[in-house]
Amino acid sequence: MSLDAETFDALIDMVRRFVAERLRPLEAEVEEADAIPQHVVDEMKAMGLFGLSIAEEFGGLGLTMVEECRVALELGRTTPAFRSTFGTNVGIGSQGLVMAGTTEQKAEWLPKIASGEIVTSFALTEPDVGSDSGAVKTRAVRDGDVYRLSGTKRYITNADKASLFTVMARTGDEPGARGVSAFLVPRDLPGVSIGEPEKKMGQKGAKVADVNFDDVPVPVANRLGEEGEGFKIAMRVLDRGRLHISAVSVGVAERLIADCVAYASERKQFGKAIAEHQLIQAMIADSKTECLAARALVLETAAAKDAGKDVVMESAAAKLFATEMVGRVADRAVQIFGGAGYIADYGIERLYRDVRLFRIYEGTSEIQKLIIARETLKRAG
Repeated sequence: MSLDAETFDALIDMVRRFVAERLRPLEAEVEEADAIPQHVVDEMKAMGLFGLSIAEEFGGLGLTMVEECRVALELGRTTPAFRSTFGTNVGIGSQGLVMAGTTEQKAEWLPKIASGEIVTSFALTEPDVGSDSGAVKTRAVRDGDVYRLSGTKRYITNADKASLFTVMARTGDEPGARGVSAFLVPRDLPGVSIGEPEKKMGQKGAKVADVNFDDVPVPVANRLGEEGEGFKIAMRVLDRGRLHISAVSVGVAERLIADCVAYASERKQFGKAIAEHQLIQAMIADSKTECLAARALVLETAAAKDAGKDVVMESAAAKLFATEMVGRVADRAVQIFGGAGYIADYGIERLYRDVRLFRIYEGTSEIQKLIIARETLKRAG
């Protein structure tokens, strides 16, 4: 259910001021410490950011996809690690439960997820399984009223602080996606262990780590959907997540363009501001045009999803275009800033590193192309 216009405008204004006044001044600190200050996390909880996509009946804000994307656009104007703090609760960590959970499962978990009391993670990727997500090797063997879960998941966002994992595991002998099921796995079950966070290129403050399952007794009541439905659930979750990441990418691009315009208007070479030089203008024009196109595609697709339309292809197209676009915008930003763009003090090189990940998670650009081609062929054009 959509918020009324006045309430939603107030939410956007609150998020915009939070980003500008509270988050952007902390960007260098987060980069240096590789951690989000706890007081910031507490403010995010108080604002309801952990429950953006969760229904009001469970304590969330219950935003539509369009509304969620518009909030994500605002959050994209700062270091992506801030959004990642609650991003798994809003997207891939909670949406399997929202889409396929039983009444009892939702009542038990969603209020705590919406409040931020529980942080969730989505555990699909494995050491030997990435883009071929139907090839998971983690196994869940039925043993009375529990499944015995064993395997390792890799590069799991927010694993270091997650209390609940949505885990994809193989429950049958059927090959490929048909043998995969989904489970809600609390961190405190015996046999669950978390590896050390990985050192990454960018997005400092957002942690990824291995999650190991050693004969973990997962109650049958914690299975999401029926056996063999895990892959289907995962793909539905990723459709929504791809739109969210697309919107964040547009927000980062808008921030970079604004920074470029401000810098180019002040920086002088050959006796005038570099913004007056046509080759600088060309880079700004290319960035702005691509950003506007991505924004339109994201919001149009989000509106179609809210209307109940099949947006598998459009979500993949939005994710492909927006994430590739922000990479180009970040590259041009470094070029416009010149030497300053390569120096940490200006923050441009940080965003250049940060946005590189957008083209990989929630499905690589190459996987998006396969989806777009498959769906286009299926629709006969």
